[in-house]
Amino acid sequence: MSTTDDLALQHALLHGVSRTFALTIPVLPPKLEPVIGNAYLLCRITDTIEDHAALDPVAQAALYERFIAAVEGHGDAAAFARDFGARLTAHASDDERRLIAETPRVLAITAGFSAEQRAALAECVAVMGRGMAEFQRSKSTAGLADLAEHAHYCYVVAGCVGEMLTRLFIGYRPELAARRTEMLRLSVSFGQCLQMTNILKDFWEDRAQGACWLPRDVFLAEGLELAAAQPGDARFARGYRRLLGLAHAHAENALRYTLLLPPRETGLRNFCLWALFMALLTQRKLFAHPGFARGAEVKITRRSVYRTVAWCKLTASFDALVKASFALLAHRLPPPASGDFTPVVAERGADSEAEVLR
Repeated sequence: MSTTDDLALQHALLHGVSRTFALTIPVLPPKLEPVIGNAYLLCRITDTIEDHAALDPVAQAALYERFIAAVEGHGDAAAFARDFGARLTAHASDDERRLIAETPRVLAITAGFSAEQRAALAECVAVMGRGMAEFQRSKSTAGLADLAEHAHYCYVVAGCVGEMLTRLFIGYRPELAARRTEMLRLSVSFGQCLQMTNILKDFWEDRAQGACWLPRDVFLAEGLELAAAQPGDARFARGYRRLLGLAHAHAENALRYTLLLPPRETGLRNFCLWALFMALLTQRKLFAHPGFARGAEVKITRRSVYRTVAWCKLTASFDALVKASFALLAHRLPPPASGDFTPVVAERGADSEAEVLR
């Protein structure tokens, strides 16, 4: 069991590396809060390897494997923290440095969870770490090849997190096991909704770092090479409109996922709804400002966040109000792409979504 000191450490680390999750995780039921807080920190450590390791892709992949081994319980967490900490680049924040330094203690907390919970966390970290290593080897400003590769990238950085959360939710509420297949399918789509929103918002910053996670085929159809994109280009805006339609469709699946959770479990529902509604608000800003040149221009305001949180607290247990709220937020977005495109990458590989956008 996690101690009060453990929860205090996790909350402090979360607040340092993600104020959003520091806000949403405490709303979860007490039995899940320490597990999901810990899971987020493990994912954040994995993401920090991608962002800050001054290594060639082969050496970076080795660092992922060392961390995966530590999470699985047969690696040296202290040695990982020491070696990785020494290789953090100069632009790593103090909070990120603290997170890496505290890796042994974070993993000591992980070790106190049930075997089922530990397995869910370890499998998520393994999929994420090995997937990130794969994409880091081929990243460029030219973008990903097509929608199928884009879906696979979204899976390894976010969809697998949705699967992990679903396993934890079912462990907490065993009656959800009857909906396991549907929930796992929709959870991957939920993850893609959130990840697509981040990718679309962060395009210019990612490109400055030598990466682009958008699908080339969507923009080539508009006559545009992603590496040559400039703010205000009408072809770029048309490509974004198409991708926002796809993100809208994934958001509808995220809504379906959330409504499968018991209405009385307002903590679970709020955890999902806050993320979903904030993604919709960001998508609206992206659609309204197609010529944006920095992610800050389409970032939602703190006031919007507080309004979203307050409204969800009032309405989360009422399906009709949740659906109406979603419709109100989504009505200014491009129409959702149609078709059955929910990817279940873990079971059958990344499905092509090309048909959806034709």
